[in-house]
Amino acid sequence: MGLSTAQGRIRAVVAVGLGMLVVAGVCGCAPSVATPSQHPSPSASATPTPTVDPITAYARQRLSSMTLRQQVASLLMLHQPGTDGVALRAFIDRYGLGGMILMGDNIPPTPEALTAQTASMAADAGLPPLIAVDEEGGDVTRLPWDGQPGADTLKTMPSTATTAAFAARGALLRQAGITLNFGTVADVTADPNSFIADRVLGTTPADAAARVAASVTGERGAVLSTLKHFPGHGETEADSHLTVPSTAATMDRWRTQDAPQFSAGIAAGAEVVMFGHLTYSAVDAAPASLSGAWHRILSDELGFSGITITDDMRMLQDTGLAEYQNPGENAVRAIAAGNTMLLFVLPADPGSIGCDPDTLIDAVVAAVGSGRIPASLIEADALKLLELRRSLAPEE
Repeated sequence: MGLSTAQGRIRAVVAVGLGMLVVAGVCGCAPSVATPSQHPSPSASATPTPTVDPITAYARQRLSSMTLRQQVASLLMLHQPGTDGVALRAFIDRYGLGGMILMGDNIPPTPEALTAQTASMAADAGLPPLIAVDEEGGDVTRLPWDGQPGADTLKTMPSTATTAAFAARGALLRQAGITLNFGTVADVTADPNSFIADRVLGTTPADAAARVAASVTGERGAVLSTLKHFPGHGETEADSHLTVPSTAATMDRWRTQDAPQFSAGIAAGAEVVMFGHLTYSAVDAAPASLSGAWHRILSDELGFSGITITDDMRMLQDTGLAEYQNPGENAVRAIAAGNTMLLFVLPADPGSIGCDPDTLIDAVVAAVGSGRIPASLIEADALKLLELRRSLAPEE
C-alpha cells in the first residue's frame, strides 16, 4: 500500500494505544427486589469489548518470539557500502537490523536502478526494514536526479515553496522505495560562519519554524519525516563531525531560539526526531545524543512521543576524544539515555575500527545483563519500531 495509507495506520496505532485489556463482566445472583441502581435503564447498552489494533497485535506477536539479542539488533540502523540490493538484504538479515541508511556509495546511476535495489532489500514484506536517506537538497543531496531546491534557496522564499519542494522530494523518495527521510534541518542560525548555516531553513526562529512545518507537510503521505539536530545545532559554529560542539545557552535561550522549530515540526506531524552530538552545558555535560535530560525535555516540554534516533554514532568516535572511543559503550549510553534507534554509518570493513554490528549488539546485551539497561526498555523500543515497520508493509 502507499505511505498515505500507512501513516493513517500509524495514527491508528497511537489511538488504540498499548496494553488494552478485554473487560469481562462478573455475574452474580440478582436480589428479589431490584432497585434503580441495580439495573440499567432500558436505553442503556452493554459496554463494547475493545479490540487490539492489528498492527499492534502483529508487533506484539513478533516481539514475543524474539530473543534479547534480536530485539537489540532491531534497534540498529546501519550502513553497508554497495548497490547490490541482494547483498544489502543479506547484511540486514544476517544481523536482524531494523533499518539501513543509504549513503552516496549506495546510490546507483538511475532512479530505476535504485527502485529495483530497494525492492530487493526486504526479505520479509510483512515487516520491511526502514530504508533511510539524508535528502535535504542543496549541500546534502544523495540522489543526483533530485532537482528540488535546498535550504540555501528556500530560506529566501515563501514557506509554500518549501512545501512544494519537499512534496516533490518525498514523491521521488517514495518512488525509489525509501521510507524515511533525514531531510528537515530544524536548526536555526543567522551566523554565516556556523557549520550549519547553509542548511537551515531560516535565520530567525519564526521563519525557520514556518518552513520546518512546511517541509513536514510536504513529505506527508510520501515518506516519514525527521527533525534534526535536536536540541539545535545553530547555537555553535563548530562541526559535530569533527568535535562535540558546546554552548552555554540557557534553557530560557533554548526555549525562545531553538525549541520553536522543533515544536512546529512536531505539530505538523514529524514521526522522527534525530538527536545531535551537541552539548548544552547549562543543561547537561553529556552530548544531547547521550543525555537522558534532553530526551525528557523533548517528551515533557515538546510533547513528542514518536521515534528518536541518534545522529551517526561514528561521529563521536571520529572526534578522537578518549571518552568516545568505545563504540559499544557509546551504544549503551545512547539507548540508556532514551534513543529508540541508533544510527551507525559503517565503512566497508567495520571491524577495522572496532565498530562491527556484533560488537554493538554484544555491548547492549551485556548492559541488560548487568542491569545498566532495563530489559523492559529494550522491549518497549523494539515494539515501537516493529509497529512502525509493520505500518509500512503492503496490505495482505
